[in-house]
Amino acid sequence: MTERRRRFARLSSVVGALPMILVGFGLYVVGILYSVTLSFTNSKLMPQFTTFVGFDNYVQLWSEPRWLVSVENFLILGVLSILLNMGIGFLLACCLDQRVRQEDTFRTILLYPYAMSLVVTGLVWQWMLDPGLGIQETVRQLGWSSFGFAPLTHPETAIYGILIAGVWQASGVTMAIMLAGLRGIDADIWKASRVDGIPTWKTYLFIALPMMKGAVTTAFVLQCVSVVRVYDLIVAQTDGGPGIATEMPAKFVIDLITKRQNVGLGMAAATLMLLPILLLIGLRGYFDWRRKRMQQRAA
Repeated sequence: MTERRRRFARLSSVVGALPMILVGFGLYVVGILYSVTLSFTNSKLMPQFTTFVGFDNYVQLWSEPRWLVSVENFLILGVLSILLNMGIGFLLACCLDQRVRQEDTFRTILLYPYAMSLVVTGLVWQWMLDPGLGIQETVRQLGWSSFGFAPLTHPETAIYGILIAGVWQASGVTMAIMLAGLRGIDADIWKASRVDGIPTWKTYLFIALPMMKGAVTTAFVLQCVSVVRVYDLIVAQTDGGPGIATEMPAKFVIDLITKRQNVGLGMAAATLMLLPILLLIGLRGYFDWRRKRMQQRAA
């Protein structure tokens, strides 16, 4: 009777998960294969599979100035935002881990930007960085008439204005993930480090951080995905300007499909956007396989 109940429970779980599996397979696997196939066609306004052009769309893509600028911005924004978000998030988590008073209030304040829409975040920082309305004008009214801080008005610095908004919006969730990782460390580790006279900052950096692989990996992947798909923030804050100075791959793809009506080229760009995610998945799978193999050897 017990074995029959177990089989029924397993069957029920499979039947219950089947609709979600089918939806996930249809939306992601089929959708990705459909998009990749379109990237090898000459589709314009509407998708069509009558004219295959091979890798012509990919060759043309790398001759597009906007695409080259978007890739450069992606690398700049990606590397700097991930480093800053991970660093600031870990620092904030370490501060809150000191059991400060009103910790719940501080945690809520730091997480609040992440709960805001990226469109709202972009508009807020557009006003904050506006030379006639925001930080620059406020400081000048206080007496520093030569103060200048308007990165969005210059093509060379506009991407760093986007970076400021992105870090403000996303560092809070990294803090929450890191704090959960810190709270999961055995209390005996902290006691032993205090007994050995290890400074607190060294304990966090060289003992606690290596023990938080799960939290660090989760935060890192979340930041990587957010950089790849960033669109709302760019449109709300600069709309890709000045000129094409803040163009990003996601905006480039959507503009290709909706404005230039070039579905084939847009799908080629979207396929290339998928490569960083596949690389992360591949690296994660490799390290998991390597860890299991080392555990088997040790056993």
